[in-house]
Amino acid sequence: MKFAASQIGEILQGTIEGDATVCVDRLAKIEEATEGSITFLANPKYTHYIYTTGASVVIVSKDFVPSAPVPATMIRVEDPYTSFTTLLEFYENYLKSLKNGIEQPSFQAPDLKMGQNVYLGAFSYIGEGVVLGDDVKIYPQVYIGDHVKIGRGTVIYAGARIYRDTHIGADCIVHAGAVLGADGFGFAPQADGSYKKIPQTGNVVLEDDVEIGANTTVDRSTIGSTVIRKGSKLDNLIQIAHNVEIGQNTGIAAQTGVAGSSKIGAGCIIGGQVGIAGHLHIGDRTTIAAQSGVIADIAPGATVMGAPSFDHKEYVKSYVVFRKLPKLAHQIEQINKKLEKENK
Repeated sequence: MKFAASQIGEILQGTIEGDATVCVDRLAKIEEATEGSITFLANPKYTHYIYTTGASVVIVSKDFVPSAPVPATMIRVEDPYTSFTTLLEFYENYLKSLKNGIEQPSFQAPDLKMGQNVYLGAFSYIGEGVVLGDDVKIYPQVYIGDHVKIGRGTVIYAGARIYRDTHIGADCIVHAGAVLGADGFGFAPQADGSYKKIPQTGNVVLEDDVEIGANTTVDRSTIGSTVIRKGSKLDNLIQIAHNVEIGQNTGIAAQTGVAGSSKIGAGCIIGGQVGIAGHLHIGDRTTIAAQSGVIADIAPGATVMGAPSFDHKEYVKSYVVFRKLPKLAHQIEQINKKLEKENK
């Protein structure tokens, strides 16, 4: 679908300079844009592209002063980056709105409760007692187990697996290949060296506005719930173990693993490939650097790094010494040789 510059200006509450009737049907980078696309200029180092871009429309700041003629129609806004993000959201929501109805072949249990404008893709499976809110989008080959509840506007992308009793809030996104509600890793060692499986009888709860990345797994709890609080964002390839709780608006990067029963606070930032041991308490607003190994509780507001992790300032000081170890070892060796000669 094409949108005129005037329509986009209304969406962004911007001021049009140039042809307000020019239409665009796609988004593009300023250096790669072609006719019929819209782009934006936020970073000054890309300014030279605005004079040669093939884009039909460019979003710029209100105080941008061109040094040469700009071939594209400009839409002036307070913050081009934020405005372009708004446009991306509008475009994404528009694409989602195109998906409606039930594709075949697919399976829905007879007692399915479904809101308006729901999309069920081909080869999807919807179990017994499932409740789907308005505008829920279930893409092809998704498995939804029994008694799952999914809130308004949530999107489950292709191939995701949602096990029984999982509760997902409104406006969540679950990406392809994610698994919510698989059994937690619970086994009791036996006297003969074998392991007895501990039944995992709880569930997974995602509050509103949570995003789960592709191929990320969130295990069901042994008892109670594994909980991802409102607004939290999990990257791809993350493992969240049973009975973990993640606070509001916490972001976790790819390949991180959180062991069972650990509690992560609100507003935390956790880098990629972080390992967090079980039964720990990570305070609110904590920052954990990539590849850190966390084996102890972390106080609110702390920034840690390293394996095992500790205060990042102390880590940097320690690393300076670590880099000097070969030189220090050589110096010690020379001193020992000198002392041996003197003692002969």
